[in-house]
Amino acid sequence: MSNHRLNIWLLCASLLCPLSAIAAPPGSDNVQAAIQWAKQQPQARHGKPRGEAKPLIIAHRGASGYVPEHTLAAYALAILQGADYIEPDLVMSKDGHLVARHDNELGLTTDVAQRPEFANRQRTQMIDGVSLTGWFSEDFTLAELKTLRAIERIPQTRPGNARLDGAFEVPTLQEIIDLVKSLQLSQQRTIGLYPETKHPSHFQQLGLAIEKPLVKVLKRNGYHSARSPVYIQSFEVENLKTLSRLTSIRLVQLFSAGQPYDQQLLGSGLTYAQMATPAGLKAISRYAAGVGPEKSYIIPRDGNGNLDAANVTSFVADAHAAGLKVHPYTFRAENSFLPSNLRNGTDPQARGNSAAEIQLFLDAGIDGLFIDQPDIAVRVRQAD
Repeated sequence: MSNHRLNIWLLCASLLCPLSAIAAPPGSDNVQAAIQWAKQQPQARHGKPRGEAKPLIIAHRGASGYVPEHTLAAYALAILQGADYIEPDLVMSKDGHLVARHDNELGLTTDVAQRPEFANRQRTQMIDGVSLTGWFSEDFTLAELKTLRAIERIPQTRPGNARLDGAFEVPTLQEIIDLVKSLQLSQQRTIGLYPETKHPSHFQQLGLAIEKPLVKVLKRNGYHSARSPVYIQSFEVENLKTLSRLTSIRLVQLFSAGQPYDQQLLGSGLTYAQMATPAGLKAISRYAAGVGPEKSYIIPRDGNGNLDAANVTSFVADAHAAGLKVHPYTFRAENSFLPSNLRNGTDPQARGNSAAEIQLFLDAGIDGLFIDQPDIAVRVRQAD
């Protein structure tokens, strides 16, 4: 069992008490304490381990609508809320360890900018063709990353989360797996992993290729086949093709706008729009088991920012015809992320009718979804 130091007391308090009343106790607890705490919490009973529910509820960076993303606290809360899978975005440390961060640039999600001992690590470099200034995971050893503390990435939208700034560490993939395996016992159900390889071409160019270390960690923990409760996702193509030669674990091709970065490097001309055609989806099925489109691939918003079920595209049907699962991203409850016709007032932080949005996509035939507030999707699925 990992000795990751998780301030689980603060997580417990954040669930049971007003955030304004929380004061962190001296010291921190480890993963084992998180497990013991989780066993004592009221939970939905799922009975014996079951096959995959339909549709899957994938906790986007954990329960990131309630707790700073990519922390053991966020993953634990997501599991307790009933998520089927949790999603760690993975980047590499200088010494070759896989850690969970949304990006390799650390300034938005950790307190590195306030750490004078790392001031000289700030630099500017090109990431996926874009110039970025900040602090990068590949410039830090795992021991150094472990001295950092997570902060809320979008505090203007989620000020409640920001009150937990500094409470949690940056977890390794192994620590996340340890948490999942232990919580499976108390939950009496299978909990899946849905890692994303971040910036794989960038890390490959640095001699820190993600693919083999990821497969090694997963295999060491018993995840090695298409029956394993794991999906590996990527916005790049060659990264997934390499993984398809290394493992039988299911792979998911993510979709965005423009062109995958590795295809830019190769000069292939292949775009996401081309990949979204029936022929493109059939080509993806040769190396992947599913696709993860941005939501507008399935139901685009109209010129006024509204969502209308009459505007459903053929993407889901075309993907299913190619034998692919469809897991769109990202569902969020705050007004600032919702379609205009599903918002509640004008406060961007206020919660709108995200349940209605989820229902529209369920009706469109999706097989799963990424969400920051897993409990909302659980309730919608139960009522469906």
